Order: sequence, then C-alpha cells, then structure tokens
Amino acid sequence: MVLKVQQSEGKRRSARLSSINAEGKRIVSVKKTITKQKKKSARLDSKIPKKPPTAFFYFLEDYRKELQEQSPGVKQMREIGRAGGEKWKTMAYEEKVQYYDIATEKRAEFEKAMAEYAQRKDSKEDDEEEDWSD
Repeated sequence: MVLKVQQSEGKRRSARLSSINAEGKRIVSVKKTITKQKKKSARLDSKIPKKPPTAFFYFLEDYRKELQEQSPGVKQMREIGRAGGEKWKTMAYEEKVQYYDIATEKRAEFEKAMAEYAQRKDSKEDDEEEDWSD
C-alpha cells in the first residue's frame, strides 16, 4: 500500500525541516510578525473624507446629459467618455472656467473637512493615551 503525499503537505514539511538550525533547535520566523503589522496599518478609516472630482468630471457630468439628449442610442460609458475627452481638449479656457471654479470650491471644502478629520483623529488619540496613563 502506497500513500501519496499531497504537494501542500510536502511543502509544509520541507519548510518545517528548513527552519531547524544545525543545533536541532527550531528557528522562529520573523515574517509572521511583519505581515501582521502590515495588515493592521493597511486598514483604512471609513470616516475619512473622499477627494472631490476634477473639473473634467464635472464637465463630463453635464456633457453626458447633453449627449444623451442629442443621441439617446449612445449608452456605453466608453463612448461617452471618449467623446467627452475630445470635446474637453477642444474647449477654450473660458469655457472650462466654470468647471474649474466648481472643482476649486469642492477642493476647498475637502481640505476643510480633512483638517477637521485630522483634528478629531488627533484628539481621539490623545484621549486614548490619557486613558492608558491612568
């Protein structure tokens, strides 16, 4: 009777054997602690403000409505985006100004929200540190 060893079991066994040094003592892997640290830092805060769209996307929102009125058969986003990009490139700066203004207003709101968020986050960290020191 022949037993077949699955490939993953063989890899685990060879990994265990390779982690034994010359004295016969097992070597503890450092990689596990590093990966745990990466996972903790990789978590993003869901309360962080989202970045606002650029001026082009505000233009594209208006242009999409205009294009659908002119030709209702066009429904693929790729076609709409391509046509919008060509139109944006040919537009004069004076036509783009209204969209740049909207984008700068939204950007200022975003920066204000980020400052408030950072302040709240710092105050929460300070509160947590005070709790630990008691």
